Amino acid sequence: MTKTWFITGASSGFGRILAEKALARGDRVAATLRNPDTLAPLAERHGDALLVRRLDVSDPQAVRRVLDECFARLGRIDVVVSNAGYGLFGAAEELDEAEIRRIVDTNLLGSIAVIRHSLPHLRAQGGGRILQVSSEGGQMAYPGFGLYHATKWGIEGFAEAVAQEVAPFGIRLTLVEPGPTRTNFGRGLAHSRTMPAYDGTPADIVRRGMADGSFAVVGDPVKMVDRMIEAADAGDPPRRLTLGGTAYASVRAALTERLAALEAQREVALSTDADPA
Repeated sequence: MTKTWFITGASSGFGRILAEKALARGDRVAATLRNPDTLAPLAERHGDALLVRRLDVSDPQAVRRVLDECFARLGRIDVVVSNAGYGLFGAAEELDEAEIRRIVDTNLLGSIAVIRHSLPHLRAQGGGRILQVSSEGGQMAYPGFGLYHATKWGIEGFAEAVAQEVAPFGIRLTLVEPGPTRTNFGRGLAHSRTMPAYDGTPADIVRRGMADGSFAVVGDPVKMVDRMIEAADAGDPPRRLTLGGTAYASVRAALTERLAALEAQREVALSTDADPA
């Protein structure tokens, strides 16, 4: 059975690969991105099966308008993929206010807008799927990626709550958590100014590792998109889809450490309950 997809950030990376694979299997795709000309070759090849619209997800009114138009034009959208976003590297003290605002507006508030404004349509049609592209960085953290992690941890908390709210309407939500992947993420990574005070610190070590190639990137984006499509097709999709050996290892280590820390302070936690009346 063919599906209809709505995909943000479709110019490259996961969004572009997902659009190509969905179209190749006979599905319809509404692809959004900042520069629609990027998808001109794909549009020529697939004709009416591909609807391309300009969208900057940091503009919530534009998100609402484009979603309304795409649902009206296509009649039904089975899978909404909130994928648009980017990375920002810099120690917290190195970032300026404009950099902070831009990544929060795009990665967090933009993703929230895509989910929120798709819900009335999905509810009216009796259900659907939402794939929210998060990251291993929604469960753990690297030095120097604090604002990126803030947006990913934030969208994961939002999605956890929304998934429970909309389950009665047949809407299922999956958080996609890829590890370091061979996409253009690194080339598109924004960098803050550097401060000499951070030379030799953990943030600087990560920065240098990315620059000299010692920061391992082993994830295959094509294989990851295949798993995303399988999740969208599944009758009982997972709440979280962790992708890549690096992501599995880092998320497992982070969760294990947090659970051990929680258990270690169990008695402290219980000691703060109110005494029985």
